Amino acid sequence: MRVITLPALSDNYIFVLRQGDEAAVVDPGEAGPVLAYLAREPARLTAILTTHHHGDHVGGNRALCERFPGVVVVGSAEDRARIPGLTRGLGDGDEVAVAGITGRLLAVPGHTRGHVAYFFPAADGRGGDLFAGDTVFGGTIGNLFEGTPEVMFRSIEKIRALPSGTRLWCAHEYTRQYVREAAAIDPHNARLAARLRALDAAPPGAPTVPLLLDEECATNPFFRWDAPDLTAHLGTAPGLATFQRLCEIT
Repeated sequence: MRVITLPALSDNYIFVLRQGDEAAVVDPGEAGPVLAYLAREPARLTAILTTHHHGDHVGGNRALCERFPGVVVVGSAEDRARIPGLTRGLGDGDEVAVAGITGRLLAVPGHTRGHVAYFFPAADGRGGDLFAGDTVFGGTIGNLFEGTPEVMFRSIEKIRALPSGTRLWCAHEYTRQYVREAAAIDPHNARLAARLRALDAAPPGAPTVPLLLDEECATNPFFRWDAPDLTAHLGTAPGLATFQRLCEIT
């Protein structure tokens, strides 16, 4: 599977999944970048994968459905009334087969109550690709618009349990800002400090997505709720108590 990243709106990413002459698109906040790509690199759009109902993730759904009749729009069954054009509502663990590739849907509520992610495992079982929407960003998590810290904690637990080589395709370019904030929250983390130095040395505007799950587990405070150095620094018990404290101070 090839993943093509299309910048959109002010800081969004749309992802095109390609396998042969078929394509699927993840979170088309606007139709224009997708239509321009398909004009340059002809393919048959067969599916739209939606992580959640916010307009910057579904704004292009209707135009793409009109341009490509019969396209399947996949999303959470819980959000059937909030995702434009939804034709296939799924639940946690359901199989997702698009553009010749097969994965599964993960329910990861917190940012919104019906937020989902799509995981396509690698053949060797050591990694894969997770299209995570606004659940996780480099160094942080998404805003809790429709969830609680406990709900988001369970969602991040689920992501943290994926193979360490998993690539995380998050839907916004926020990494530099939030890794800097993470370094202030977790000041004794040498790997986090090194990550920040590398980001500062990179050319301005260089994309940071995909993220690597291994790096998030080592440097994102919201993935380190049981790390002794972080819990000692915050003065919290490992687990949910640390996660809740992080939500309070960020």
